[in-house]
Amino acid sequence: MNDRKLPSRVFPRARQDAESAATAVSTPQTEHPAYRLAFQDMDFLLREDLRPVRFQLELLKPQLLMDEANIASMFVIYGSARIPEPAKAQALLDLATDDRSRAIAQRLIAKSKYYDVARELAHLASCYPLDEAGQRHFVVCSGGGPSIMEAANRGAADKGCESVGLNIVLPHEQAPNEYVTPSLSFQFHYFALRKMHFLLRARAVAVFPGGFGTFDESFELLTLIQTGKIAPIPVLFYGKEFWTRVVNFEALCEEGVISPRDLDLFHFCETAQEGWDIVQRFYAERPEDSDS
Repeated sequence: MNDRKLPSRVFPRARQDAESAATAVSTPQTEHPAYRLAFQDMDFLLREDLRPVRFQLELLKPQLLMDEANIASMFVIYGSARIPEPAKAQALLDLATDDRSRAIAQRLIAKSKYYDVARELAHLASCYPLDEAGQRHFVVCSGGGPSIMEAANRGAADKGCESVGLNIVLPHEQAPNEYVTPSLSFQFHYFALRKMHFLLRARAVAVFPGGFGTFDESFELLTLIQTGKIAPIPVLFYGKEFWTRVVNFEALCEEGVISPRDLDLFHFCETAQEGWDIVQRFYAERPEDSDS
């Protein structure tokens, strides 16, 4: 018997049944929501009871699409959505109306240099070669928004390389920045699933000055490494003056709530090359037979 005559499947594909269902004769039964195919019934999918299913879908969709894009690892870049691009920094000061807002604008302008640093760091990561299996490594990934996130995706685009953007639905409108690769631009409902996708493929993380969101993402990462839930990876904190002003790491040690060795979980950096060198040294010194 010729095996090529054996059908690859005997059931119709879901898409075929969905198309057939769309042409169903209109009757009281077929018009009722109960008759809809479950996977096409948005009212059903959005029920509170279906939250576990939505979790699974939100985990699975980006996973499959990044697998199909041959993304084996990512260089994740966190940072503020408020730090301006240097060319637009003066506009912040022009809009300031009092001493306090002018002081804040000046501080943000001083940090605008990190836009260019993040962009250059993305240049370096994006030039990493494919492996023997054609898999891509250190693909740049950001939160998909403006400012530092935009700089990361822009740096990859400068080199003609694709990059990932992980946006999230917020009460105020937020569109992906224009430099995210459209086929790798994902939107999340659940913060937890978004943060998981940041770290599932992360093999290096750069943390630029930022607010609550940046703190949340970066300190969760440090906690995961500290507790052994994930293997150590290079974690770069850009802007030592900023970070040591807003977080007293030494005081945490002195208070006994972290160990002095926990300060070795990350590195302070200022330049793109400095950070990239740390990443390269980390993996050069890593045992070849380690698959942790």
